Amino acid sequence: MDKEEILEKSRAENRNKDIYEQEVLKQASTSAVVVMMVLATIFFAAQIFVGGGTNWGLWAVVFSANMTTFWVKYIRLHRKHELVMAISYTILVFALSGGHIYNLVASSTIL
Repeated sequence: MDKEEILEKSRAENRNKDIYEQEVLKQASTSAVVVMMVLATIFFAAQIFVGGGTNWGLWAVVFSANMTTFWVKYIRLHRKHELVMAISYTILVFALSGGHIYNLVASSTIL
């Protein structure tokens, strides 16, 4: 591929897309995940402090955002790092979800 073909391909991929808007959306997504983690930490600590036990499901939901981000990045970019992170977050989300469901079943009054 020569320089002109590469430029034409890049222009075709970025047609009808505002680069600045894409960057803003990327930063907004990152900020949203950080806020979600801060709130989850506050809620998690408050629940433990008042004697409500631990809510692993809350963390499963929080980490599912990162899991999804890494899976999408891996599917689009095919980078090994994204695959490793996606698998790691998937294992973490499944473990936290399993812990949450186990706690629900163990504390159930109808089972």
